[in-house]
Amino acid sequence: MPPTRAEYCVIACAEAWRDGGEILASPMGLIPSVGARLARLTFAPDLLLTDGEAMLVRPDGTVEGWLPYRQHLALVTGGRRHVMMGASQIDRYGNQNISCIGDWAQPKRQLLGVRGAPVNTLNNPTSYWVPRHSRRVFVEKVDMVCGVGYDHAAGARFHRVPRVVSDLGVFDFATPDHSMRLASLHPGVSVEQVAEATGFALIIPDEVPYTREPSVEELELIREVLDPVGVRSREVAV
Repeated sequence: MPPTRAEYCVIACAEAWRDGGEILASPMGLIPSVGARLARLTFAPDLLLTDGEAMLVRPDGTVEGWLPYRQHLALVTGGRRHVMMGASQIDRYGNQNISCIGDWAQPKRQLLGVRGAPVNTLNNPTSYWVPRHSRRVFVEKVDMVCGVGYDHAAGARFHRVPRVVSDLGVFDFATPDHSMRLASLHPGVSVEQVAEATGFALIIPDEVPYTREPSVEELELIREVLDPVGVRSREVAV
């Protein structure tokens, strides 16, 4: 079988940790988690994976080390962790909202709350995963800043938003003013489709590449080792 859209998304998420070295990966969501484990098994062997509590784990979940809370905070505040979070809203400068929709004083909808997003984004690299790319998520201006974007992060030593991955493509901020750029399209997706689903004017290069193909080894790992039940297709069904 050729790669599915979900598998291209796994590859795109895995690439977020390429060349990161010995840093802590904190993926949130199934496809980012499969991506981080795939990276560890292939091109990022130094990547540290956690069970979310106090243990460092191998890609199969078995324990390989202990990560006390104090050390975890040292990694966070020292830029030695790369988080991939979700986003209810994200704007052209990488500001993220997971707290509320509408005016903060009287929101139309209450969401998760700010949680640790400001500390995450100011103190270590933070990427984002959006399984349903739409104008409701990719907005001109977020209703509340939870994750801090480039226009609010002046002087933050370790702030960086390496990439945003959605079910349509990959986006980065490699522009003079750090506004969002279309970095790659998943096969089967057009530039026009991405532009129509985005609530602001993306920076679109003259030539937009496709997200890279998974290798035979990577497909085998995704399908037979990391997600043999195929739960990834519930998150991205195309």
